[in-house]
Amino acid sequence: MENYLNIDHVSIEFPTPNGPFKALDNVNLKINKGEFVSIIGHSGCGKSTVMNIVGGLYKATTGGVILEGREVNEPGPDRAIVFQNHSLFPWLSCYENVELAVKSVFKGKKSKAEMKDWIEHNIDLVHMSHAKHKLPAEISGGMKQRIGIARALAMEPKVLLMDEPFGALDALTRAHLQDSLMEIQTELNNTVIMITHDVDEAVLLSDKIVMMTNGPAASIGDVLNVDLARPRQRLELADDPQYNHFRSEVIHFLHERHARKVA
Repeated sequence: MENYLNIDHVSIEFPTPNGPFKALDNVNLKINKGEFVSIIGHSGCGKSTVMNIVGGLYKATTGGVILEGREVNEPGPDRAIVFQNHSLFPWLSCYENVELAVKSVFKGKKSKAEMKDWIEHNIDLVHMSHAKHKLPAEISGGMKQRIGIARALAMEPKVLLMDEPFGALDALTRAHLQDSLMEIQTELNNTVIMITHDVDEAVLLSDKIVMMTNGPAASIGDVLNVDLARPRQRLELADDPQYNHFRSEVIHFLHERHARKVA
């Protein structure tokens, strides 16, 4: 389905003591259903601002976001956000953290037994069934993030928004979670928008990489279609000429933008 999500001529200004600050200028992006899209760029280029507008946390000064033919004006369960910080409630077990989200969306729509099955299904999806009754303080950072992803998926969002979800994790844990995310996205065919600073992560996971210009008044500098076959295996891709071509394209874009900014 074409144009499932349409970011249409979006600009946003924030008031400051020195006058309006334009963070984004005329951002246009069309995303198809089931696409995995990464947004990459230097710090301050408005990546999180784009995500917050799609999530309904910010309202664009001009332009807007259309999801399945309806304008996005506020937060909603059709757009779940996973942040770098897992944001789990520390006094609730892993199961209860997911349960809270499920009840907020499906109370009155699913029976108690159906909700229980749905919670356990999503916890199993991120390979955390063995720790579902543990508190967040009793599990690792990577495991916390798995539960955060399970909580988001359990809301059955039309779009999963991920703001550097693996940025605070060690390299090995990050790799495991990337692999899990690819498995989940293949199974569920989610539409995913992810912010990242990691070029390899963007190329490995994405169908499309959106490269932002430097701020202020940031916009989309280029969009790279990553037409690598799925499923993708990181070890096989390490020496793949096409993979390395895409990686080089992103690095050259980022280096060129940084060089211009310094100049």
